Amino acid sequence: MDQNELKRAVARAALAQLVDDAIVGVGSGSTVDLFIDELAASGRRFAGAVSCSENSTRRMRGHGIKVLDFNEVVRSGEPIPVHVDGADEIDPGMCMIKGGGGALTREKIVAAAVGRFVCIVDRSKCVEVLGNFALPIEVIPMALELVCRELRAIGATPRLRADFITDNGNLIVTAAGLAISDPVALESEINQWPGVVCNGLFARRPADLALVAAPEGVQALTARHA
Repeated sequence: MDQNELKRAVARAALAQLVDDAIVGVGSGSTVDLFIDELAASGRRFAGAVSCSENSTRRMRGHGIKVLDFNEVVRSGEPIPVHVDGADEIDPGMCMIKGGGGALTREKIVAAAVGRFVCIVDRSKCVEVLGNFALPIEVIPMALELVCRELRAIGATPRLRADFITDNGNLIVTAAGLAISDPVALESEINQWPGVVCNGLFARRPADLALVAAPEGVQALTARHA
């Protein structure tokens, strides 16, 4: 199986995690694109979806999937039992680096409101220690150099993602060269820096379940050391 076939297999497997007649949270990225396609073709009954990116919203609407306003869902108290999203890296504790597509802030907002976070990845995204994938950070433009200075101070090599603006109108800085042994602490530290909107560590709210695609099939994993 090539990587696209692995992604489609895990996207299809995620359908079994959904709750009938409920709202589903939908993340962003190439694997989630395939999940949206599979969801549209599945015939599953659901009340609509909340979306983490403009790209996911367009794709769902193109399939005729009802996309709900997130604030209205939260205001109504309607539960979002399951949220399906990908990751750029995931460790044995279900902590993740996300944001390769630049949607990390909206992904984190939706993840904070859901019952279960189901992460769909292929096996190449599973790591023992996070950090080989450069950590994305959404930054207000005025704070770019200040945030880069702070990243250098903790041993990272910052780089501005060229010709990219987030759905929120901000910049993405990536931080390479980090071996993230305590993702909860680093997530909290970076989020306190002035000008940081959000960083791509999902450790304070990790995944509840990882569906991992490999040539031999899709494996369901939970935290090794929760």
